[in-house]
Amino acid sequence: MRISTWNVNGFRAIVGKNFGEAVQTLDADVLCLQEIKAKIDQVPDENRKLDAYNEYWNSAERPGYSGVAAYVRNYTPGIHFGLDDPMFDGEGRVIQMDFGKFVLFNIYFPNGQRGLERVQYKLDFYRKLLDLCNRLHEEHKWVIITGDFNTAHNEIDLANPKENATTSGFLPEERAMIDVYLNNNLIDVYRVLYPDRIQYTWWAYRVNARARGIGWRLDYFLVSSELAPAVTDVLIHDEILGSDHCPVTMILDEVKIP
Repeated sequence: MRISTWNVNGFRAIVGKNFGEAVQTLDADVLCLQEIKAKIDQVPDENRKLDAYNEYWNSAERPGYSGVAAYVRNYTPGIHFGLDDPMFDGEGRVIQMDFGKFVLFNIYFPNGQRGLERVQYKLDFYRKLLDLCNRLHEEHKWVIITGDFNTAHNEIDLANPKENATTSGFLPEERAMIDVYLNNNLIDVYRVLYPDRIQYTWWAYRVNARARGIGWRLDYFLVSSELAPAVTDVLIHDEILGSDHCPVTMILDEVKIP
């Protein structure tokens, strides 16, 4: 089973670039998109629908902002939008997909760069999601969280850690929330597989950052420890252009799912 995540920085923008070609390259069974910045009725069917995939959109109430979408083939998961909390759900940041043996969360975590209030909102969002994941673990349901976490965990995960020590996305309290997740039965499977590899998933448009290799790893797969042995690889597709993020794919051997 191939699960891909991609912050497309505007669905209507990405379809005018290489989206169709990228979808074919990824060959995902589940494609999780973030920051779609559109409502489903704003995108014509011919630009939005993908052959052999069912689509699920959770758009923000605010026009042109946030939003997530999921495309699924060969499976019929149970679908739930949001975290059942009005504080967060109007921003269209969550799609939950229940595949029976595990629950997959497609998440666009808040960005804290608009001030201290949004940093606190971001931290509260992290805590709310973690509470839900802990409840699922208590019910012996395994969890996969993927999407744009808007946080680089450790210094290896961004090109200029010292220069960004006071920048949201690398603040100590944001990084500490990733530690909390990892201390609650979740594993950053890319970093476990590749402890020393330097790869990024986001590059600022300014200063030609992508060409210069000045990036951040913001897009993750965190999985329940019970699922980790079933993960055979995590691929960062930094060759795929079209957004300021690149896609990331996790390959799951379903035979090994407990």
